[in-house]
Parts: sequence; structure tokens; C-alpha cells
Amino acid sequence: MTAAIPQTDPHAAYLSCQPELDAAIHRVLERGRYILGEEVQAFEAEFAAYLGAQHAIGVASGTDALHLALRACGVGADDEVITVAHTAVATVAAIAQAGATPVLVDVDPHTFTLAPAALAGALTPRTRAIVPVHLYGQPADMTALLAFARAHHLLVIEDCAQAHGAACRPAAAAAWQKVGTLGDAAAFSFYPTKNLGAFGDGGCVVTNQTAVAEQVRLLREYGWRERYVSSVPGWNSRLDEIQAAVLRVQLRSLDRGNDARRTLATLYDRALAGAAIITPLQLPDRHHVFHQYVVRLKARDRVRAALAQAGVGTGIHYPVPVHRQPAYRTLGQNAHLSVTEEISFEILSLPMYPQLGSAAAGRVAQALRQAVVDSG
Repeated sequence: MTAAIPQTDPHAAYLSCQPELDAAIHRVLERGRYILGEEVQAFEAEFAAYLGAQHAIGVASGTDALHLALRACGVGADDEVITVAHTAVATVAAIAQAGATPVLVDVDPHTFTLAPAALAGALTPRTRAIVPVHLYGQPADMTALLAFARAHHLLVIEDCAQAHGAACRPAAAAAWQKVGTLGDAAAFSFYPTKNLGAFGDGGCVVTNQTAVAEQVRLLREYGWRERYVSSVPGWNSRLDEIQAAVLRVQLRSLDRGNDARRTLATLYDRALAGAAIITPLQLPDRHHVFHQYVVRLKARDRVRAALAQAGVGTGIHYPVPVHRQPAYRTLGQNAHLSVTEEISFEILSLPMYPQLGSAAAGRVAQALRQAVVDSG
């Protein structure tokens, strides 16, 4: 019997470096310190260096990272923050948690990231910030977004939860820059399925602004400058030592894993050429790291059912746009989100992880082509 192919498999990533992970966890257990210790400090320094950023501050989750980044930049009550409805609900939840009002705009139909042309229509006197989401590992159009932000004196807080190692080359820039270093601050998630994943939840705020970094460090631990004395109201959002130790190991293979993902994406592109399927766009000024390989097709649900019968796992990221979810229906009442609405019925995430292998990816592509033909 042919083995099933899961849509994602974080366990495979852990098994590939198990001896190093075991040693890292043992090191934490020997020290006996489990919160904000040497491993967190080391990971923060190593991740900042990897990105080319001045500061990285470990927190408890990607949602917390975005929330605290917004707070540290001064975003709060009476402010509006422009972002997209086609994203994980965590993006909008973090904005609301900061006390601000999310304002939802449409996405580009080819990259699925925030459409710069939609910004002008969402701008009001209360607009304080833009949160572009580098969805699926595809960088948003930062050249256009940053130009708009500068022209209107807006903050840019990057949501990099799915884009560890992704990069872009802004207009007139000589070198590539990794996402997370382009705006005023950025938020990363280390959920186990991410390109850089921990054993559980974890997150990080990245910034080149020392004042923002200092504020995040205060906010993540009750506002303490000295233990048990709160200088400002804060939260409990700390990256623990075991997660940091795991992330230090995983960081060493991040680029290798991203290269494997890009190789698999190229294989999919070639194998699906000519079929009634829209494959992901790769642009010359953006380095896509394929957290997900997301195609667009008609009869998505019938195709997905046929793939399940063939032993191919798939996902939908995301089936219900934020403005259609009960908790956030009021946000989209006046928004023009036609692309978001359309793609929610057409997108399908194929299996994508570094350990997938070319043979399995070929089997997926063959099964998909057949399913598309059968559903037509």
C-alpha cells in the first residue's frame, strides 16, 4: 500500500537533527533555568545576526510578537491599522489586542499579499500603521508599501510569521534584504509547522530601533526594569529556554530547508505546467521561501476530496476570510475585498516541507493533474 503524503510534517524536521536537539535540551536541563536565560539570549543574538537586524526579542508566540510590536511602536486606542482579510486570524487579533481598529483591504491576485493600490482608499486621519503579511513565504511589495507609508507618515510593522528567510530587493537597493528588517518592527512566529519551528509556541519581535526593542523587553515581562517592580503595564510573554535551544539548532538548517522548499516548488511548477491550475508567482525582486505552495483552481473542494482518496494531504490557508468570521464581521462592511472573496474558494495548499522529496512531490503533481481532469 502506498504511504499517504501529509500536507506538512514538522516531525520529520525534528528527526533530521535529533542528536543536536537532544543535546540542546539536555543543556537546558543541566542548567536548571527555564525562562529568559542563556539560550534565549543566544538565540536572540543569532536570529538578529541572521536577519541583519539590530534587535530580536523572544516572546511566547507570533501573535504576541505582533501585539507587542504594535504596542512598543505606540499603536493603541483610537488608532487604525491597515492589513488584509486574507491571512491567519492572528494578524487581526493582535491588532485588536493592542487596542487599535483593524482596517481590511484586498490582496494582489497573483501574490496574495497586500495590494498597494488598496491603501489610498483605506486611509483616514486615524490611520497609524500598515501591517503587510508576507503570506506563504512570499514577500509583500515592500517598495510600494514603504513609499506610501513614508508619504503619509505611517508605521510599517511586518507580519513575518510565514516568511523566515524570505527577502526582497527594494527599488534602488544594491543588496537583498530579509523581510523583518524593512519596516519599523516585525513579528515572527515559531509555531512547529513554520520554516523555523520550535517544539511548541514561540515568537520574536525584530527591529532596528533601540527604543522599540527596549519597550518590547519591558512589555514582555510585566513592565519590569527590575524584578517585581513594574515601570509600565506589561504582559507575560516570554520565550522559554527549551524552545530557544531548539530554535538555535533549527536556525542552522533554515537556509538549507528553504532551498529544499524552492527546489520542490520548481518541481511542482514544471509538473503542473499546462494544467488548469494557477501556480505561485515568483518575482525577480522577491525571494519566496514557500512556507506553503498554494495553487488556484476551479472545483477546489472536489479536487481536494479526490486527492484525499489518493492519499495526498492538502490544506486551505485560509478557507474563511477574516471579515467573514463571526468575531470580525463588522470589519468588512465597507471594504472592497473581491479578490479575497474569490480566492477563498479556489486556493489549495499542496504538501510542502523540506523532507518531502522529489518522488513524493511528483506523485502529488500527478494526482493533482488527474483530479483536475476528473473534476472538469
